[in-house]
Amino acid sequence: MASFLLRRRVSSSMGVSRTLHAGNMDPIWLHLELRIAALVTISRATRKYSSFVGTTKFDFTDLTHPHTWYPNARKKHRKVILHMGPTNSGKKYHALKQLESSSSGIYCGSLRLLAWEVANRLNKAKVPCDLITGQEREEVDGAEHKAVTVEMADVTSNYHCAVIDEIQMLGCRTRGFSFTRALLGISADELHLCGDAAAVPLIQEILKVTGDEIEVKYYERLSPLVPSKVPLGSFSHIQTGDCIVTFSRYEIYRLKKKIENEGKHLCSVVYGSLPPETRTRQETMFNDASSDYDVLVVSDPIGMGLNLNISRIIFSTMKKFDGIETQDLTISEIKQIADGLLNLPVGRVGQYGSKFPVGEVTCIDAEDLPLLHSSLKSPSPTLERAGLFPTFELMLMYSRVHQTNDLHQILEHFLDNAKLSEHYFIADCEGSLKVAAVIDELPLDLHDKYLFCIS
Repeated sequence: MASFLLRRRVSSSMGVSRTLHAGNMDPIWLHLELRIAALVTISRATRKYSSFVGTTKFDFTDLTHPHTWYPNARKKHRKVILHMGPTNSGKKYHALKQLESSSSGIYCGSLRLLAWEVANRLNKAKVPCDLITGQEREEVDGAEHKAVTVEMADVTSNYHCAVIDEIQMLGCRTRGFSFTRALLGISADELHLCGDAAAVPLIQEILKVTGDEIEVKYYERLSPLVPSKVPLGSFSHIQTGDCIVTFSRYEIYRLKKKIENEGKHLCSVVYGSLPPETRTRQETMFNDASSDYDVLVVSDPIGMGLNLNISRIIFSTMKKFDGIETQDLTISEIKQIADGLLNLPVGRVGQYGSKFPVGEVTCIDAEDLPLLHSSLKSPSPTLERAGLFPTFELMLMYSRVHQTNDLHQILEHFLDNAKLSEHYFIADCEGSLKVAAVIDELPLDLHDKYLFCIS
């Protein structure tokens, strides 16, 4: 939370206005911070209108038609192009080419690093592009394009072209609602969706009521992916070009130390909240054949689009903490990690080729191999429902017709009575309910100060 309280604004001589936030915010915390901002505002409005008692026949808890929340998008006859396939297939490359050639556009990524990468690419191509994430805002003079993290997607503006990356994440129980919001709410002539084919049936169902024109394009992997029959076992078996996958910064540096203590290799590290400039240096060291840093250790690589010469992926574990509990990686996650890391430089410079034409995947422990092999052979389970969370406007109106100042009670009552269609689920709200309980204990003047800090 401190990252939102410490920030400074700087301007460069190149026409870039930048708001920097101290620290790095992981996506799961980013979406919670955004909910906090809405909750604080609702709480202020609730107290302001606490004496208001209204009657209405409108059912604010009816969430069965979320497409109607975005009238700006509904005014357009959008052409929605689904680019479906594994990470190393060129699907993102084709979507970004359309974005680059458009008169105006927005890219929505699952990670800050992805947004940064796209903004960098477009600006280098002489297409001015703003960068907007939960941590920073870089505005370029004359920019008609934006690269944003999906939580920051603007659903009030009009665009010629929009790209939503990792669209299958609309099924995520914590962040899925942000992808659903972008899917339904972005007002663009062309909307390009990149992701796993498992999301296609659900997207087609959701968009039946929007009047959008839908086209589906399927892509195949551009290089073979071979699961190993034997585990790594000892760290003495680490080789040049290996990439070890884990899921926390603590584990990254523990594994880095363990590998380097063997005395044969030095490790570069990459993880989701690593500053882009630092990430670039780490990538360069690993890719440089003359460098001693010939092994990579990564965390949270899903969707990161790393452009690296990796010969072998090694899963340190097949379990991951998803923000609520530790559980086995899903088929989609396993395939996406392997595909995403063992990739070719597609979608950046448009080249097809790699130092390692065949990618190998294995685990440290033999007991994890069955899950790895079965997942790589299996199609990803078809998504059945998309995440949903009520808009600020709905919550505000709902709060006005209840005679209580208790934000936690209002939110809990709303969620308990929410009505959904079969294609949606309410995103996990435990964090929001806890925050609401804390806000209820604050005096109104502290609400104002907190809102100022995060707005």
